[in-house]
This record gives sequence, C-alpha cells and structure tokens, in this order.
Amino acid sequence: MIDFYGYDNCDTCRKAKKWLDTRGVKYRSIAIVERPPSKALLKKILRAGDYELKQLFNTSGQVYRRMKIKDKLASMSEGEAVGLLSEHGKLCKRPIVTDGTRHTVAFRIETFEAVWGGG
Repeated sequence: MIDFYGYDNCDTCRKAKKWLDTRGVKYRSIAIVERPPSKALLKKILRAGDYELKQLFNTSGQVYRRMKIKDKLASMSEGEAVGLLSEHGKLCKRPIVTDGTRHTVAFRIETFEAVWGGG
C-alpha cells in the first residue's frame, strides 16, 4: 500500500488519484494540510535523488507567496526548508506519493507510469 499525500480541492491530486484508481493501485489517502509529510519522509525523498529541495514547494500557492519563500529559499538551510514543509502542508508540491522506498512529487503521467504503473 502506498501513501498519497494530497488535497481534495486540488485538480492535480484528483487526476493522480483517478490514474491510480483506473490501474487498481491501492493507496491510503492522507490530507496533506492536516497531516503534512514528516521531516524524515521529506529528507528521504531528497536523499533518493530524484527531486531537489525547491521541487518540493508548491510555488504557485498562496502560502508560498504570502510567506515570500521565493525570496528566502536560496538562503534557507535544508533543515529550515524541510521544517516549513513539514509544518505547512499547503507549501508542499502535491501530490506526494510514497511506498517508503519510491517517491513521486507532483503528477506527471510518465513518472507515475515508471514508478507506480509496474503493478
């Protein structure tokens, strides 16, 4: 079973869930706003090497703009950035999907097919 960190009002999350559903991929839905990913999970995603820190941020979100993260990210330590992401689910790019070993951030069909499409 995989964990799907998403937001019900997010079109991208709905598309990703539909993609998983039509392929019979079982997942546990986690409300990213109420239960943001842990620091440990976020660090694990970064260590896997497929994503850079800035790719974990929802750069088009209101919270990102309100907190002026764009201006601060370059001078922020990884620990500070991961701390913010783990405290503010709306700062996270979504969906974040993980089985504990493999991870995807955002919804790109090619990536989902490569990571989650193999059954």
